[in-house]
Amino acid sequence: MSGGVLLLDYDGDGWLDIYFTNAPTVEMALQGEKARSALYRNNHDGTFTDVTDRAGVGYPCWAMGGAVADYNNDGWPDILVTCAQGMVLYRNNGDGTFSDVTKTAKLTDQRWATGAAFADYDGDGFADLMITRYVDFDLHNLPKFGVGATCHFRGLPVQCGPRGLKGIGDTLYHNNRDGTFSDVSNTAGVEDRAGYYGLGVIWSDFNDDGRPDLFVADDSTPNYLYRNDGNGHFTDVSFLSGTAVSGDGGEMSGMGVSVCDYDHSGRFSVHITNFEDQYNSLYRNNGGLDFSDIARAAGIANVTSPYLGWGTACTDFDNDGWADLMVVNGHVYPQVDSLKSGAKYRERKLAFRNRHGGRFEDVSATAGAALAVPQPSRGAAFGDLDNDGKIDLVVENIDGPPMILRNTGAEGQHWVGFQLSGGQSNRLAIGAKVKITAGSSAQVDEVHSGGGYLSQNDLRVHFGLGTASKVDAVEIRWPSGKLETLGNLKADAYYRVREGEGVISGDRNQSSK
Repeated sequence: MSGGVLLLDYDGDGWLDIYFTNAPTVEMALQGEKARSALYRNNHDGTFTDVTDRAGVGYPCWAMGGAVADYNNDGWPDILVTCAQGMVLYRNNGDGTFSDVTKTAKLTDQRWATGAAFADYDGDGFADLMITRYVDFDLHNLPKFGVGATCHFRGLPVQCGPRGLKGIGDTLYHNNRDGTFSDVSNTAGVEDRAGYYGLGVIWSDFNDDGRPDLFVADDSTPNYLYRNDGNGHFTDVSFLSGTAVSGDGGEMSGMGVSVCDYDHSGRFSVHITNFEDQYNSLYRNNGGLDFSDIARAAGIANVTSPYLGWGTACTDFDNDGWADLMVVNGHVYPQVDSLKSGAKYRERKLAFRNRHGGRFEDVSATAGAALAVPQPSRGAAFGDLDNDGKIDLVVENIDGPPMILRNTGAEGQHWVGFQLSGGQSNRLAIGAKVKITAGSSAQVDEVHSGGGYLSQNDLRVHFGLGTASKVDAVEIRWPSGKLETLGNLKADAYYRVREGEGVISGDRNQSSK
């Protein structure tokens, strides 16, 4: 289940670097062996250099995934790694190295952590942290392989779980603004008393009230949607909103989660990857925290049903101004390869082109040969690795090397991107909402920490513009609540915007410091 991948500009040179999390097998772990995670520095020429040892981030733990935020507002992105036995917080020292500050930050809970996402839920200018958790895990007391009703799949003996195993609650950590965090899960109302099997997590302002709400994709149990009440407390609106279960009323097996305004409604809808013989969920945001499962109507249900999905990206890959979908797949049971029909352990990736609001078209067969290569994929992160305005994809596979899928399409289409820097808001402006207008088209997006399957996407906000050669208007709602407007920006550039100061630079390759 490990395999989150994180994109971040750790050295402030304006180019995305890549951090791959890694984990040992059970057999390795029982013998005390470790698996090396890896940080690669972007060389600006299509190649990367392994800087793991110098950075000091090679052996955090039995790593699952993670998220990125500037938790101490010093201007440098920090790394949070989730682990089968807790988590690790790496503070970016600003000189190419990181320091493990987990203990001093008081993030010492040793329970199995899976998903991570930062957001400033209380508006105090510092990024808080949500951690999802999976099952009660004891490496030296694992359930016996193939023994029991929940340890079989289609008649095959397999590894047990998650059903039949004890789930553990999620954790919300409040940033104390002094380098430490406090567990506020119970008082905030997000502690997951039911013990669901938490995986993907993301913050988004679903009801457009200026406060980040919280979505948790749960495996084999209902999903959670928590409304931010603005007083340090959240209300569970999962079932009332229609996002807890499928449109048929069944529990799904949520793995990864992404949000986007795929229909230009100005509201953020939710895409979730699920298990084989289910389908990828697409919950359309109708407003007022009311959602509809429209996966079938949107044309993605039948295509995704045969696959076991993990990483998900909801972004505009062809720069036509509409958010597309990309899904990476791979089974959890190698034993399925012995079956005469049905799923295989290694699976292909799927790509869906947005047909401008209502439906998606399966373009997997024409999106590139790399998508057809079957792999046991897990995490996926999207971002512009070469600063050409086209969104690339980085995929982490288990039992094999990762993949970098370079976007070579979108020719002739325009784009614009924004790198936001908070002043009163948290420094990376996580939670900021950006609305642009180009001609008759309006689009919105947010700055997200975490998301997908245990991964971190490019923190820059990217919009495809189609044939529009300029952006007429930009409205930024900062996490602090401040509104800032810009106008008449040329297309095909990244703009650095500092809260309260407007555009401070505009260039494809602008340094982030």
